[in-house]
Amino acid sequence: MEKSQDTQLDLLTDYLSKITHLSNTGDRFPEDLKRHLGKALDIVHGMKQCPSREDREKPCRNRRSLVKELESSVNQIYKMLAQLTRPRKILYLPHHSNDNLQTLLDLLPEDGQIVACVSILEQHHPWKKSSWGKKLHTEIGITEDILKKFAASGEQYDMVFIDATEENPINYYNLIMNSNMLKMDGVICVQNVSANETRSQEHINDEMGLRSKEMTDVINADTRVKQVELPVEGVIIIKRLPVSHVADTTKGILADDVFRGLKGRCILDRLRLDGKVAYVTGGGQGIGRAFAHALGEAGANVAVIDMVLEKAEAVANELHLKGIKSVAMAADISKEEDVTRVVDTIVANWGKIDIACNNAGINMNSASENTTLEEWDKTFSVNLRGLFMCCQAAGRIMLNQGYGKIINTASMASLIVPHPQKQLAYNTSKAGVVKLTQTLGTEWIDRGVRVNCISPGIVDTPLIHSEALKPLVTRWLADIPAGRLAQVTDLQAAVVYLASEASDYMTGHNLVIEGGQSLW
Repeated sequence: MEKSQDTQLDLLTDYLSKITHLSNTGDRFPEDLKRHLGKALDIVHGMKQCPSREDREKPCRNRRSLVKELESSVNQIYKMLAQLTRPRKILYLPHHSNDNLQTLLDLLPEDGQIVACVSILEQHHPWKKSSWGKKLHTEIGITEDILKKFAASGEQYDMVFIDATEENPINYYNLIMNSNMLKMDGVICVQNVSANETRSQEHINDEMGLRSKEMTDVINADTRVKQVELPVEGVIIIKRLPVSHVADTTKGILADDVFRGLKGRCILDRLRLDGKVAYVTGGGQGIGRAFAHALGEAGANVAVIDMVLEKAEAVANELHLKGIKSVAMAADISKEEDVTRVVDTIVANWGKIDIACNNAGINMNSASENTTLEEWDKTFSVNLRGLFMCCQAAGRIMLNQGYGKIINTASMASLIVPHPQKQLAYNTSKAGVVKLTQTLGTEWIDRGVRVNCISPGIVDTPLIHSEALKPLVTRWLADIPAGRLAQVTDLQAAVVYLASEASDYMTGHNLVIEGGQSLW
C-alpha cells in the first residue's frame, strides 16, 4: 500500500510539474492560477519527502494537513475557474466539500444561484441554515429523479459539479448532456476521476474506484466535449466543443452560418474585440469613461484621451487594474496638431487604430438671443470641427488598413429640441454630427470603414447634480417614458456592438438610446 501511494505521488508530481511549466510559458494563464499550481506542486513535494507513515503523521507536517492544503489548492482552482467563466447558475451534485460551495456562492452575482441536490439523509445539513439566502436552493430527494425533473422543465446551467465516485455518475452526466442542461459555453467539473496510469482494471480494488474508472472512460469517449485533466485530486474540466467541430449526424439540420456561426464563431465571440486598438476622446469621465471600460472589457487595447491628463490617467489606471492594456493622453481635439499627435502616437505604439470613439463634447447652455459668437464658435470647434478632424485622421489610417470602426457621440438633441434648457449651439452641433456620420458612413463603407453614432438621452452624470440643473431633473423625468435618466452603463453595450464585427453591415446609423424621450 505504501509503495502504491508513493507511485501515485510520483505521477502527481510529474503531472503538476508539466502543468506548471506550461502555465509559465505564456501570458494567457492568470497569475493566481500559476501561483496555486506552484503551491500544489510544493505540497506534493513535501508529501514525497515523508518516507514513512510515522513521518506523515508528525504534528508539524502530517499527511492530514498536506491533504487539507491540497484540497485548498483544488478549491482555489475552482475559484479561478468560476472567476474566468462568470457563471450565474450552478448545479451542485453531492459529495463536494462545503469549502467549494462557500467559495462559489461568494463569487456569484446577487441574482446568481446554486442548485444543490441533497439526499434525504442530508436534508438537515447546515446549508439549510446558512446566511446565503436566495443564492442557494436545495432540492431534496434522489439525485437522478431531481435531474429528470430539471431536464423536463428545460433548466440550463453555466457550471455543473459531479463526483465520479457518486452512486450513478454516468447517469447524471448523460442526463445533463443529452437534455442540454449544460449551456453552450458551460463547463462541467468532475472530481475524483481516475488518472491515466491507474485506469487499468488491476488497479481498481473497490466499488468507488470502478465507478471512477467507468465515468472517466465515458467522458473520454464523448466526442461532443473537450476536457482537461488535472491530476490534483483527480479533476477533469469539461467543455462543449463548438458546433463547427461536432460531426453533423442529425438529418434535416442545415449546417449554415446561422447554425455553426459565421466563420465558426458564435454571436458572443463576434462581439469580442481581442487584439483591437481603440481610443476614446473625453475618456476621463462620464460617458467616455464608461466607453473606455466597455471596449477594454471586450478585449481591446484602449487609449484614454482627455483635456485633463490626470483624469485620463485615473481611467487608464482603472483599466490597468482590470488587466486591460491602456495608455493616457492629454489632447484638445479642437486643435489639429493635438489630433495629429494623438493618432500618430497610437499608431507608433500599437501599430494601428481599429476603433475610433469620438466622444468629447461641450455644452455652454445659453438662450439663443444671448449666445455669443465666441460661445457658438467654441461649441462647434469641439463638437463638430474637432470631431471631424478626429474622424478624418483616424479614417485615413483605417482606409489604409482596409478596416475600421468610427463611433461618434451625437445626442438626442439631434432629433428633438430638449426643454426647458436653452442650448441652440449644442443642438445644432449635434445635428451636424449625425449628418457628418451619415455622409462618411456612405463614402467609406466600400473601403472597409464603418461610421456610426450613438445619441444618448439625458445621462445621469455629476453635471446633472449641479445647482443650476437640479431644478430641471423633475421636468425631464416627466418627459421620459422610462421614468428615469440614462446611466452611463446603459450605453456600454451599444459601443461594443458598433465596434465589433457583429455590426459590419451597419453604417451611417444614429443609434438612439434615450428611454423613449424622443417619441413624446
